[in-house]
Amino acid sequence: MMIRKNLLLGFLLMSIFFPVRAQYFGQNKPQYEKKKFKVVETPHFRIYHYLNNPDAVYEVADESEMWYRAHFAIFQDTLQGKNPMLVYNDHPDFKQTTAIGGSIGVGTGGVTDAFKQRIIFPFAMSNQQTHHVIGHEMVHAFQYNLVIYGDSSNLQNLANLPLWMTEGLAEYMSIGRYDTQTALWMREAVLNDDVPKLKKMDNPKYFPYRWGHAFWAFVTAKYGDEVIRPLYENTAKFGLENAIPLTLTTSMDSLSMEWQETIKSEFGAQLADKKNNHYGKNLLTEKNAGYMNISPSISPNGRYLIFLSEKDLFSMDLYLADARSGKILRKLTSSVRDGHIDDLNFMESSGAWSPHSNQFAYVIYAKGQNRLLIKDVKTGKTKKEVKLKGIPAFSNPTWSPDGKSIVVAGLVEGQIDLYQYDIRSGKITQLTNDKYDELLPTWSPDGTKIAFSSDQWSQQHGRTHGKWTHNITILDVATGQKEVLPVFNTADNMNPVYNQDNDLLFLSDRDGYRNMYRYDLETHQVYQMTDLAVGISGITPYAPSISVSRKRDRIIYNILSDGKYLIKQGKMEKFLNKQVAPDDVNMAAQQLFKPILGAKQIVDTEFDGFDKHVALDTSSLKSVKYKSKFKLDYLAGSGGVGVGTGNFGTTTGLAGGIQMLFSDILGRHQLTSVVALNGEILDFGGMATYVNQVNKLAWGVTLSHIPYRSGQYNAPVLDSIVLNNQVVQAVRYSLDIQRMFENRVGGFVFYPFSTVMRVESGLTFNRYGYRIDRYNTYTDLSGTYKYGENKEKLATLDGFNLYSANAAFVGDNSNFGLTAPLKGYRYRLGVDQNFGAYQFMNVTMDARYYYRAKPITLAVRGLHFGRYGRDHERLYPIYLGNPVLIRGFYNIDRATINRVVGSKVLVANAEVRLPFTGPKRLALIPSKFLFTDLNLFFDSGVAYFSKEQFGQEYKDANLDPLMLMSAGVSLRVNLFGALIVEPFYALPIGSDLKHISPGFGINFSPGW
Repeated sequence: MMIRKNLLLGFLLMSIFFPVRAQYFGQNKPQYEKKKFKVVETPHFRIYHYLNNPDAVYEVADESEMWYRAHFAIFQDTLQGKNPMLVYNDHPDFKQTTAIGGSIGVGTGGVTDAFKQRIIFPFAMSNQQTHHVIGHEMVHAFQYNLVIYGDSSNLQNLANLPLWMTEGLAEYMSIGRYDTQTALWMREAVLNDDVPKLKKMDNPKYFPYRWGHAFWAFVTAKYGDEVIRPLYENTAKFGLENAIPLTLTTSMDSLSMEWQETIKSEFGAQLADKKNNHYGKNLLTEKNAGYMNISPSISPNGRYLIFLSEKDLFSMDLYLADARSGKILRKLTSSVRDGHIDDLNFMESSGAWSPHSNQFAYVIYAKGQNRLLIKDVKTGKTKKEVKLKGIPAFSNPTWSPDGKSIVVAGLVEGQIDLYQYDIRSGKITQLTNDKYDELLPTWSPDGTKIAFSSDQWSQQHGRTHGKWTHNITILDVATGQKEVLPVFNTADNMNPVYNQDNDLLFLSDRDGYRNMYRYDLETHQVYQMTDLAVGISGITPYAPSISVSRKRDRIIYNILSDGKYLIKQGKMEKFLNKQVAPDDVNMAAQQLFKPILGAKQIVDTEFDGFDKHVALDTSSLKSVKYKSKFKLDYLAGSGGVGVGTGNFGTTTGLAGGIQMLFSDILGRHQLTSVVALNGEILDFGGMATYVNQVNKLAWGVTLSHIPYRSGQYNAPVLDSIVLNNQVVQAVRYSLDIQRMFENRVGGFVFYPFSTVMRVESGLTFNRYGYRIDRYNTYTDLSGTYKYGENKEKLATLDGFNLYSANAAFVGDNSNFGLTAPLKGYRYRLGVDQNFGAYQFMNVTMDARYYYRAKPITLAVRGLHFGRYGRDHERLYPIYLGNPVLIRGFYNIDRATINRVVGSKVLVANAEVRLPFTGPKRLALIPSKFLFTDLNLFFDSGVAYFSKEQFGQEYKDANLDPLMLMSAGVSLRVNLFGALIVEPFYALPIGSDLKHISPGFGINFSPGW
């Protein structure tokens, strides 16, 4: 029925905005600490923040206005009012945001939502990254404004835009035409002959940020930046294939061919004399590890290597390997195994070995901030978990040579500095205090100095192509004096590490590639160590990608190869070691397509003017009182009027529904509602849910009125009717319209302890009422002539009330595969006490464990669900043969049925799950469209009303509960994410079940 469809849509919208409420399982998004936001207004933005650093607030405001002017030059359109901007102090705080539903990944640098166009981001671990994220996310605000409020377009038109086109434009307009990282990706694609057609760009293997960036650089190199707005706008309206000829006067196929040829030509020329340059051997690849093996760190004794990898597919874990052979010795840690860990800080951070190579320190997310975890490498046991007081976010720990302290790059109130943690006393010392970056620190062998990457020189002398770059800088720990090395100024010089000769190895893009260099601290000479076709790189330019053993003269480094990150190893003497001048900088190779003459370059022109822009006048910043700005975000609906004529008269009906979503600016107050009508006014239904997420203890209320309508025709009966003041015999045909009304009001609370564990509770009042309307039609005895019609209201059952109070303790750190969980665990312990017309208590005890031994998963479940109390037998009994519980028992005979129903069930299941068809890395048979799991299963269980049924009296009467057991095979099929279907073949097991034949069945639910 339409009303139920509309209400179902309402439930769907609620699940999007309130993803954890009322879920049986599911992971959480805790808010560990309440932030008190303040508001500052600039000419074009309303900035929400909780910083206690006025300089950082001003920098965000100034950067925002600078980016606004740059993007306005392209879009030639203003944002709606003062665009909201939510600024979080660091990424751990950002992961707790209530402004956006769903989890925030470690790699998410910012988000812009379509409903309110809020630009939401944290301070990053470098000034340039923060600068870039503001610019990137602001492009999305302009994009949403252009499409949603544009001429002949609206919110639905966003679906016409490929992800790579939207994200690529944000990258192009926030990075520009010069980018080492995207150029690196293009060279790698040419090297592997894997440059996609435009129609293939939606394939997930082509990273949308890098390939989208390259696309816009290619198009604007030929047509100029003035083509950006019309091409993007037309794509939103008509789709890419129609927008290209409409905007560029060429076909998509022609543009695609030119795109491929240009990439191969321009970047192929850069590979010509470098294709065969290799240094060392492959140590960790997809053959013995994962596709993404990053952040390598070799032990001081040169024997071991610790790295991050998604080898097990479902999480980024820390592994210990032999540094010579690459053999993986053990998994050191995992967020799945270590339930208190929300995440590992894997994007731009590595760990630190102790001087004796027996302990390893690394950064985790836990309880709303970064923490330092120290592991015993030999046993894998945690030696220490440290909360660095006053430093909520930090990265790249480095262990002092004397073993007494660890230095980290910390982010406090929008400022990045170096901090030293004394392991024994716990004392924290701030080593630097300035506005400049101090990234990727490393101790000198004698423990007197710390080398790191800093943007100090760039901030003092100016940007390069609109970006701050980094120089290698050395800090004297005793005096606090810093020395900026005059090497490759204007290039990005990152990831310094000391070798056994006290020289500094580092990465630089001074030639447009990303190679390794050595700086001799005594002679001040520079040597190029690699000349690679693609370059050394982690996931981002700021990720640690090289590591050196000081005792065994061994270098470990990361490269991108065939779309995968692998780790290589080599000895110092095997590298290039070619002397170069410290001022030899030529980054032409990082240019993404050379613009043709006359193609106007607005973006790069704006970038070149960043250092000359007039700083924001502080008088234009205005502190205003925080207001929640609770308002409508989304409204959708449909409606209609219908007139029908039939045996039971002419009827007029209404049909329609409206869905509404409301929230405040921080997402702390959210309201979703849906109303629907199908038929008469009695068939009006609706529901509304309010959620308050101001504190860690979230709470909410829900109201609903839902009519359930059904009908039945009654057998014709002989009756009489008054016609013209005479009583005549007639045949009465009647239709009964039956309605049950459910009115509900409830409240709930929700308290997450972590991302995987929570308690929840609720109170509900339900009122059930009934109504039956009979529509009578009278005819002559032959049924050919209609005498008349009427409507009467019949007596019904009395309404009744139900009250319930529920509570549950829930844990879930499972990883879902194609059709079912494949790794981790789930449990739920819950009670639900019902009062009123019926008094009973539901008890749920459900525990599930998924042990993965690639390529299969062994899944086990133990379940008890029971109704207890006065009326537990008055409710419809639970059938044990439901295939969600036990498969293979569709044809239970009448003599047996009473032995397999009850108010309580005990169920035990086991499955061996094999991803059968699907993604290459996961499934036995690769498929891009058909996602299935092949399963061997064993199900068992018993249903009963009371424990007395297990006594001898019931056994003698053959009325005792029957243990159902079955084994078989099933194939779960994921139908494009909309439905999971499980056909199965089950064989009943047990002497009491011999009369039940094996057979086929079907289940419509995901795997438990």
